[in-house]
Amino acid sequence: MPFAIALLVVGIELSPAHFLYTGPLLTATPALAAVTMGPKGTVWAAAVALAVSVTTATHNQAWGSQQVYTNLLALFLVSVASITTSSAARTRRESELGQVRRIAAAAQEVLLRPVPARLGPVRAASLYLAAETGAQIGGDLYEAIQTRYGVRMIVGDVRGKGLPAVRSAAAVLGAFREAVHYEDELAEVINHCVAALRREYAVPGAVDQETRLEGFVTAIVVQVPDGPVVQVVNRGHPPPLVLRQGKAQALMPTSLLPPLGLEDLIIGSPGKAESYPFSPGDRLLLHTDGVIEARNHDNDFFALPEAMEAVRARTPQEFLHQLHQELIRHTQGCLADDVAMIVADRLDADDGEGKEEEEKGKEGGRQVGAAATSSASDGRH
Repeated sequence: MPFAIALLVVGIELSPAHFLYTGPLLTATPALAAVTMGPKGTVWAAAVALAVSVTTATHNQAWGSQQVYTNLLALFLVSVASITTSSAARTRRESELGQVRRIAAAAQEVLLRPVPARLGPVRAASLYLAAETGAQIGGDLYEAIQTRYGVRMIVGDVRGKGLPAVRSAAAVLGAFREAVHYEDELAEVINHCVAALRREYAVPGAVDQETRLEGFVTAIVVQVPDGPVVQVVNRGHPPPLVLRQGKAQALMPTSLLPPLGLEDLIIGSPGKAESYPFSPGDRLLLHTDGVIEARNHDNDFFALPEAMEAVRARTPQEFLHQLHQELIRHTQGCLADDVAMIVADRLDADDGEGKEEEEKGKEGGRQVGAAATSSASDGRH
């Protein structure tokens, strides 16, 4: 609008209607620019207004009149005030945005904390990408915890967006973090998550009517015990992938189960965990549908198995970083849905902790040898 006003003034001053007094219009342009265009836009609007004033005064041979100098003085004062106000507003907005981001980052650390790099028999890493611009957390969830039953992990996706989805994710994660330490069966862990989700939906005002009637959470719960297997309970979620000897294969369930919150669709027993081979050297990837449903400009889905096979990375963190780069390259940075992933590498039984024990044993042997040498030396003296 400020530049449109300047153009209007030029048209009037260079036409037979130049007798009209256009000074107040030019004086208002910096003030209008300060509202929406920021400090740089305000400076440009003031410069354009000044150039128009000088040009029209020269064209109309109005230099020397009190009206021209009054307009220039008013334009200068309004421009200085507008630039100062715009700069102060920009600083205040940036400060408020920084505070909001810090709060969001703290909330993410509580709700979706990064998984530890080492959990019993596996090395792990996690990644979360929110599709909404400026968001830190959304409707996807993940967690990995070492328990007396083995390493237990969950990845899920809440139907919907916004705060209701975050509340649902928090309810499921809270129940999972508590139940994994006490329940022997993964199916019972899922039951605790279902109960927590129902309690969340029952809270007045927590969710809208549509979410209460149609809300659900797709989830997959995994247990990695000491043996070379992985146990999986899949509740309507994309199956995990195992990368073995350079080939990625999906761990498809033998029986399909509905997501959490849709237990009325289950006929008979909800079933138990299904076991799959998971040997040392294998790499397990749990992910949400935001990964496999990511599209490029040609509307092609992201080929996750092929991308996994093409990645060359030794550690889970490097693997996720490269996979993230491939995903961003495929979508050109435009994610349509949140993305959550956990990678777990099965280690050898004597890897990591075994090497630490060996080093401790060697150190202890050196200390004993040094003590024996010192004792013999004392005896000779």
